[in-house]
Amino acid sequence: MKAIDLTHLITPQMPVYPGCKAPAFSPATTLEDDGFRETRLQFDSHTGTHMDAPAHLLPNAPTLDTLPAEHFMGRAVVVNCKNLPLGGRISLAHLAPYERAMEQADFILFHTGWDRQFHNPSYFHNFPTPEEAVVKQLVQRGMKGVGIDAISIDPVGAKTYPNHHILLEAGLVIIENLTHLDQIGSDCFFFALPLLYQNSDGAPVRAVALLEDEI
Repeated sequence: MKAIDLTHLITPQMPVYPGCKAPAFSPATTLEDDGFRETRLQFDSHTGTHMDAPAHLLPNAPTLDTLPAEHFMGRAVVVNCKNLPLGGRISLAHLAPYERAMEQADFILFHTGWDRQFHNPSYFHNFPTPEEAVVKQLVQRGMKGVGIDAISIDPVGAKTYPNHHILLEAGLVIIENLTHLDQIGSDCFFFALPLLYQNSDGAPVRAVALLEDEI
């Protein structure tokens, strides 16, 4: 079995969504003073590679801690859309080559290649996002969730977050800031297990792909 980690490392220097606070780490105990080491972690719920719950934008909607564990795993199809121009839109034409594979899929992961910009200021601007028609089709297919290797499924600065609303209102989860999608081909078994905390509107995940030909 071969597992590919699709998760960005959380560090104090990592990019965060504009207006959010950077992670902060501090010693809670030390080997020298306490005989054991613990670290106090401070970060927002949508830090790094993370999952949005329906409660992220919707009142009285499910939080991640109320969803069953099987909602966070399943078969995934990786849609190649890495040759789009700056600010390009992912269209239904990008889904067409994966029509048959999507019949068995629980997740769609958009491989834009934007994770290569993760430590550059350009990461926040002009990344590809799907057209509304694309996310509406995925909702109709009964998916569990949609992921992307960019900071958001909607453009930064969007006022109404249409793609978020379409997906979250249908009960799907959204996984953002994925990486290494170029290492897993067109499909895999996918896990994105969120940190389990009460009333979670979102949470960092450890996202992993299992390669079928390696199992």
